[in-house]
Amino acid sequence: MKLRNLTALAATTALCAPMAFAADMADEMTIVSWGGAYSNSQIKAYSEPYAEKTGVTIINDESSAEAVAKLRAMNEAGNVTWDVVDVVAADAMRLCDEGLAMEIDPDEHLAAAPDGTSAEDDFGDLLVSDCFIPQIVYSTTFGYRTDLVGDTPPSKICDVFDLEAYPGKRALEKRPINNMEWALLCDGVAKDDVYDVLETEEGQEQALAKLDTIKDSVIWWSAGADTPQLLADGEVVMGSTYNGRLFSVIEEQDQPVAMLWDAQVFDLDGWIIPAGLSDERKARALDYIYFATDTQRLADQAKYISYGPARASSAPLVGKHAELGIDMAPHMPTDPNNAQNTFLYNYEFWADYRDDIDAKFQAWLAK
Repeated sequence: MKLRNLTALAATTALCAPMAFAADMADEMTIVSWGGAYSNSQIKAYSEPYAEKTGVTIINDESSAEAVAKLRAMNEAGNVTWDVVDVVAADAMRLCDEGLAMEIDPDEHLAAAPDGTSAEDDFGDLLVSDCFIPQIVYSTTFGYRTDLVGDTPPSKICDVFDLEAYPGKRALEKRPINNMEWALLCDGVAKDDVYDVLETEEGQEQALAKLDTIKDSVIWWSAGADTPQLLADGEVVMGSTYNGRLFSVIEEQDQPVAMLWDAQVFDLDGWIIPAGLSDERKARALDYIYFATDTQRLADQAKYISYGPARASSAPLVGKHAELGIDMAPHMPTDPNNAQNTFLYNYEFWADYRDDIDAKFQAWLAK
């Protein structure tokens, strides 16, 4: 077996039945994801067992944050070098609409649940695009330094905008998504009205004006690992990132960091297969997807990171962390204690408005 950039092989148990999509499959594939704790969870749960089972060489790329732009460029150049790409649901919609991702038939291309439930029914409402294969439900939320917030730790999302009560630097992602929604919520817009307001020029300006109030105290991040590192180094008092990244810095690294779950933004993450692959590469990508998204594999990922599996049949199989031995259920964004005030991400809104609002946001950053 050949396997690049991977550590010791995980045990291979209860492997799904092989699915032959073509007589010949490529013997090498490039899998694109986000890096850090998340990529590690995929490597342990999916890629190492798959490589051991098939002998395929897996090349790991951490360019998912740039997936849309890079796939557009590859397609234009007629040279698509990626085989399976991890993206958020809104980006999957954009890629699908632009013909840059292949359509997936869940019941043809994905494994049924162990009890025979069809893949389409098992994934249910999380199949938000014809080209998108969901893996996990995650959230973007805030972590804060417990030793830097005084005797009254932050408990509400709007504490992020309160520089008087919580002085110091904040870390926010260098894109409009989530930041614009939180800004409007903390400027008095009702949760149910946020996207109606944000689709207007006036609403976009309102969100940017609210962000202006803390702009000078913000360190902007681009990679999911940035905020955990900034928190660990004490360079920010609070910062947004993915809940699984915060789980890692809190539970695995034992840093003085805690979670702020209020107004956590639920989102979906999953796979797309780029359009334009050769028959051999397409067959390999489909075979990998069939394996990596079965019930057991999605449950296995939750042994390494605190993201909820996208299949209903996987949830009962979520147990303890593979290394820490702690129960993972209370660390999931979907846990009732954590989900008392969530904000539901609007995939279709960002698929439609992302490019325009991105341009406006970047122009605002440059001021």
